[in-house]
Amino acid sequence: MSDDPLIDAAVAVRANAYAPYSRFHVGAALRCADGRIFVGCNTENAAYPEGICAEGGAIAAMVAGGGRQIADIVISGGGDRACAPCGGCRQKIREFSAPGLTVRMVGPQGTPLLVRSLAELLPDAFGPEDLA
Repeated sequence: MSDDPLIDAAVAVRANAYAPYSRFHVGAALRCADGRIFVGCNTENAAYPEGICAEGGAIAAMVAGGGRQIADIVISGGGDRACAPCGGCRQKIREFSAPGLTVRMVGPQGTPLLVRSLAELLPDAFGPEDLA
């Protein structure tokens, strides 16, 4: 366990992932603006493109709980390489945060591997303000 509850939540929920095809478990935890923490894990499906990414699951849980703003996010993947969010998840994260959001990626034991701003992960992003 680390001294960071968000890292601990991402690492813990990773164990719940349903990944019988890739065997690659991912957990995500986010803190919304009011301080509540929401988690998600990848959930694969035999119809491969129908799976749910960990980040999308955490965002859906936040929205279901009434949250609308991501203040912090941690993604825990397997191995010693950072598990960066896929393109679709980068856009989902952008929907509920500003480009300056810090995205932390940690290993399966919570070891910090990579830290990037959302703007670095998704440069020149299209966001809700573009539809105003």
